[in-house]
Amino acid sequence: MSSVSGSRLRPRRFARSSASAALGLLPVFATLLVAGCARFSPKPAQEYVYVSAKRTFLRDRLAAVSNRVGEVSNGEKLLVLDHARRFYKVKDTKGEIGWIDGHMVIDQKVYDQFAALDKQHTQDAVIATGVLRDDSYVHVTPGRQADHFYLLPENTKLQLLVRASVPKPMPPQALPVPVAPAKPGAKSKDGKQTTEQAQPAGPILQDWWLVRDAQGETGWIWSRMLDVDIPDEISGLSEGQRYVGAYLLRKVYDPDSSFPDHQAPEYVTVLNSWKDGLPYDFDQVRVFTWNTKKHRYETAFRDRNLQGYLPVKISSGTFENQQEPVFTFQSSADADIPIDPATGAAKPAHLDTESFRLEGALVKKIGPPEPPTPKAAPAAGTAPAREKARRAHPARARERERHRHHA
Repeated sequence: MSSVSGSRLRPRRFARSSASAALGLLPVFATLLVAGCARFSPKPAQEYVYVSAKRTFLRDRLAAVSNRVGEVSNGEKLLVLDHARRFYKVKDTKGEIGWIDGHMVIDQKVYDQFAALDKQHTQDAVIATGVLRDDSYVHVTPGRQADHFYLLPENTKLQLLVRASVPKPMPPQALPVPVAPAKPGAKSKDGKQTTEQAQPAGPILQDWWLVRDAQGETGWIWSRMLDVDIPDEISGLSEGQRYVGAYLLRKVYDPDSSFPDHQAPEYVTVLNSWKDGLPYDFDQVRVFTWNTKKHRYETAFRDRNLQGYLPVKISSGTFENQQEPVFTFQSSADADIPIDPATGAAKPAHLDTESFRLEGALVKKIGPPEPPTPKAAPAAGTAPAREKARRAHPARARERERHRHHA
């Protein structure tokens, strides 16, 4: 009986050991299943930041005392490995890994805004050219507090595309905006003098230019950081005004001049006062021609008190079988010119186009073509009516002509 009972106990021990082995393999199967699924799951997208500072260093740790492990410069693309507060752990193109301050970089969203700006204005016409006075950052929108990215070096030549005016950023401790004094108004019904309500003066404005460099990089730069590209020969003839643009009309030959090939250039220029925030680009047009007898520049044309807008277009036309240069610009006569709140650019509702031609040393306005004069219908008894009657009654017509001749 003991043998029988012993034979019955063996299968039980075998079943118990098989169950234990199966339970032990479950974690292994779960691990393999998770690993297999991970092979087919999409990997998280890599994150990048771009260096907006002129130059900065990567550091080995976030501490008051740390070591420099790499150096990066403006425009460089960095792979993000980790985040900590406002710092990024990044890997540069040379394989160096370290921490960088978030104030020294822009994220992918801001970078995409700059890329969209480049694409949006790649075909914009150039309305003037300028040169940077100093190293300057390019901003994504006009304003010194807007995100910046590209750092353009001093003396970079730029294409100017759009001008805008935005309020100057003021610190919290700045004085309040001054209030304009009250003005005397009309008398009320009881004969008492009334005064208009005093209005606060507007904010201080700054002019910004949307610019494009030789590589097609586009963005906004403060106008005080660049100079409009003006030829040296006329740069001292502004009479205290600010040049907005200068455009070549033609060249005249003067054998006694010092110009290359003795060809003296003649220009049309547009100027403005030294004031930011004006709702127009220029208020004066001047044409400089070269006097071949006195060997100097003279003002051949001047038009003031304008509300003119760039661009100034240069072309040519044939007048009395002579090819002559033509310049065209647009101006507004509206007193109130709306400003686009998004960009700060002026948006005049109605613009008048004015064209002028340079004939010798004279500037003459080109008027719109006169409409053709409609032909009047022939009245009764006129030549066509008499011709019709002569054809209908030739004998009577000859008799009438004979009597008219004898008379």
